[in-house]
Amino acid sequence: MRLTILLLAGLQLAATCATSGTAAEPDPKIAALVAAYPDHIAAQEGNELVMKDGTRLPIDDGKGEKPFETLLNEPDIGDQFYVPYKLGNAGFPPGVDEDPGRVRFEPLFRKMYGDCQKGEVEGKLVTVKWLPKNKGGSVQVTSVNGVAKALEAVSAELDELPAKFMRYLKPSAGTYNCRVIAGTKRMSMHSYAASIDINTKVSDYWRWAKAEKDGKYPYKNQIPIEIVEIFEKHGFIWGGKWYHYDTMHFEYRPELIALGRARSGEVGTGSP
Repeated sequence: MRLTILLLAGLQLAATCATSGTAAEPDPKIAALVAAYPDHIAAQEGNELVMKDGTRLPIDDGKGEKPFETLLNEPDIGDQFYVPYKLGNAGFPPGVDEDPGRVRFEPLFRKMYGDCQKGEVEGKLVTVKWLPKNKGGSVQVTSVNGVAKALEAVSAELDELPAKFMRYLKPSAGTYNCRVIAGTKRMSMHSYAASIDINTKVSDYWRWAKAEKDGKYPYKNQIPIEIVEIFEKHGFIWGGKWYHYDTMHFEYRPELIALGRARSGEVGTGSP
């Protein structure tokens, strides 16, 4: 809640500065990133994100506006916010190439979670009981950035849902997996152990669909919004809000959720 209030204030201040002609404060989107990962990110200094160990990562690579595929394959930190993530019932079906959260600056995630190809992730894994009241088994996720604790909170709330929802949630389709995203050279969020897939048998994935004559993919989803809202409450975004939808997929991105809350408070739409 405190982070949401701070971000809302930042958004209002930025708007005031823009209309008054005064110098704008640091971008609220980058402020959200700094606030979301306090164990790893120290501050923003100019065009650099300063990590706690002194590493500096460029925020804007100076390449300007990028085609969608370039955004995915050659993003900078700022590109991660190219389209907002909308909470609750807002944000889907998304527009063409609107994939909030799917653009990831990999050096930042490797810096925080480790490089699985170098064996840097496994030692940080924690076992989380998945839906223990409904005998969902267990999963392993990272302890970094509070991901395991957040997923425990998600599991506890999902466990209290009526029985009709359990078919979507179990069996889990996996958490940690050191792999690239299908059809790409980009690392999956599963390689950082910061995401979970729920039951694939009642999920939809854009690569399983056939494009229409105009080349667009028809949107498909079976996952109830009640499930999505619980994940969002605890910092996870949902792949069902992507044009390239992946409705089984949830990943820990508290900066995008915080910005969504701040935006909702400003304009009065949507809620986590």
